[in-house]
Amino acid sequence: MSESVFKAILLLAALFFTGFFALVVVPPLVENPDVWGAFAAGFVNPYASGYSTDVLVCWFILATWVVYEAKTHAVRYGWVCLLLGVVPGVAVGFALYLLIRGKQIK
Repeated sequence: MSESVFKAILLLAALFFTGFFALVVVPPLVENPDVWGAFAAGFVNPYASGYSTDVLVCWFILATWVVYEAKTHAVRYGWVCLLLGVVPGVAVGFALYLLIRGKQIK
């Protein structure tokens, strides 16, 4: 797989998730802007709790990786990806970090 195809797939995945997030999460949040309640709703049953915990741990792993590479490889702007990892989600933050990292590390 060529590098440009890989980058396109990462970008499409990030855009897909952002669109899905916007369609599914934003309307109920606009109707009831209780952010903490929305966060807690991710833990309403054992299955949702499992997925939500996975997302939180993945964000922590991404944050650790971003901080490590900022210090060891001088990768810049990883903090933007961590913010995007919170909203809309880790899928977007991780994909964009790989794109940013790819431009800075050769």
